[in-house]
Amino acid sequence: MVRLANLGDLDVIYSFICELEECEIELEKFTRAYHLNLFNIDNIYLVAEYEDEVIGFLSCHTQLLLHHGGETIGEIQEMYVDINHRNLGVGKLLLDELKVIALTKNIIQIEVTSNNLRESTHRFYIRENFKETHKKFVFKKY
Repeated sequence: MVRLANLGDLDVIYSFICELEECEIELEKFTRAYHLNLFNIDNIYLVAEYEDEVIGFLSCHTQLLLHHGGETIGEIQEMYVDINHRNLGVGKLLLDELKVIALTKNIIQIEVTSNNLRESTHRFYIRENFKETHKKFVFKKY
C-alpha cells in the first residue's frame, strides 16, 4: 500500500535518508526540514507500507519553472526502498502513485537526478520511461 507520509513516519524516513546518503544526518535539522516540507503544498511525500511497516519513501518537490513556460514541474528529491524489500516492485508502486497525483496537480513533467554510481537506479528509471536528457553539475561550498 502507498499513502501520503505523516509526522509519525519521521523516524523511519530519517533512517532511510541516512542509508541513502551513507552518513548520519543531524537529526534536529532533518526534523525541522521534514516538518516544513511535509506540510508544504508544493511537496509530495509518499511511503510504501507492507504489514504496517514502512518499507519505502519518495519525496517530490514541485515548482513553477519559467523555462517551462510557467508550468508545474515535479522533481523527485529522494526515493528509498528498504534493502529487504528491493526488487519486489515497491519503487514502481511509489512512482506509479506519484504519477497519479501528478495528473491531479497538473504536473506536466517529473524529473529526477541520480548519483552517477547508482547504475541500478538509472536502469529502474529508464524502465519507467524516464529519458536521460541532462547532466547535473554541483558546486559545494568549502
